[in-house]
Amino acid sequence: MKESRTLEFKREISNTFLKTVCAFANFGSGSILFGVDDDGKAIGVADPDRACLDIENRINDSITPKPDYSISINRRTNVITLNVSEGRYKPYLYRGKAYRRSDTSTLEADHIELKRLALEGANLYFEGLPCEEEHLTFHYLESQLVEKLSIKALSDDILRTFGLMDADKKFNIAAALFSDKNRYSGIDIARFGDTVSEIMDRETFSGISILKQYDMAVSVFRRYYQYEKIESFERKTVEAIPETAFREAAANALVHRTWDIDSHIRIAMFSDRIEITSPDGLPRGVTKEEYLNGYISVLRNPVIGNIFFRLHYIEMFGTGIRRIMDAYAGEAVKPEFEITDNTVKVVLPCKNINIEITADGRKLLSALTDGMVLSGREIAERTGWSRDKTIRLLDTLLDAGYIKKNGRGRGTKYAKR
Repeated sequence: MKESRTLEFKREISNTFLKTVCAFANFGSGSILFGVDDDGKAIGVADPDRACLDIENRINDSITPKPDYSISINRRTNVITLNVSEGRYKPYLYRGKAYRRSDTSTLEADHIELKRLALEGANLYFEGLPCEEEHLTFHYLESQLVEKLSIKALSDDILRTFGLMDADKKFNIAAALFSDKNRYSGIDIARFGDTVSEIMDRETFSGISILKQYDMAVSVFRRYYQYEKIESFERKTVEAIPETAFREAAANALVHRTWDIDSHIRIAMFSDRIEITSPDGLPRGVTKEEYLNGYISVLRNPVIGNIFFRLHYIEMFGTGIRRIMDAYAGEAVKPEFEITDNTVKVVLPCKNINIEITADGRKLLSALTDGMVLSGREIAERTGWSRDKTIRLLDTLLDAGYIKKNGRGRGTKYAKR
């Protein structure tokens, strides 16, 4: 038996255990064993009945509000077990401070964690707090409602129905996130070359509607991970990474991230994978197993989630991970999920596909006559294509080994192999 985030050992009774009681009441249930040394060996407590009364008095006198706990004695070893349940009336304070567990240590909660505890104790969400801005516009949101829900125009009644405005016509933070202009972080996308120090492309979408951020991220994805192939006079789109998987992962990052910290969702694009990293970990109370299997769906931002659902950006709540996995059905490679206390990372690998030269690919190769070295802009001018299409085809031919590149950044040029 070893100490953990939910288990602590105490040789004797001193006020230091009260910080851990406070941490368990705030951030998840746990137990404290009195009369156990650091190695987990039972040494017992003298006069355990009196010790239990002492423990109760210290908790009742020092922690506010009173936490939910129980005490038991092992009469064979004289070890006392104090079980503390996560409470409903947060924050729980010891000498005016809140605490949390970090592995086997108990630390003071920072100001962001304290604010979250206060919101949770009041059964509120950060997205539902009043917005400082009084004059918000929703042109992009309105365009999506018109297109996908056949709504003629966005009205105050619809804003109230979606939970973006209260009865006094006051906006909340969720409304700011869907507005055309706001002060919140967004999505930072980087396309890397052979190493992480070689950044081929960089785009950051922030301060705009999160719906527009999502659509722009999908546009960048298509630029690098889709190409066209002609089979029997029919033009088909071939995906190196399933677009369904990318859409689900990007939407989940926007819906489930915490918005009270100034940090972007990071989308790192490589030749063999995409990594999508969302700020903060899983919602409290959700285990990694429950997250991966969709056993439970806890919405950190229910208003945002509801609008994404109604606009068909996400399917049923809790099915996102399963849909990502289904997109890779029959493939040798599978998505990976890395979860820490502060981040959730989804890794989408490129499928094992045979890349064939399309008519457009042959046109690009013909623009690179033997020995010629051209920039992407020069190739776009020769072919008459857009920047996005040119870059997409160049990356496809690079991955297939038909061309090579020299230099980096704006100095990047391409040539036949």
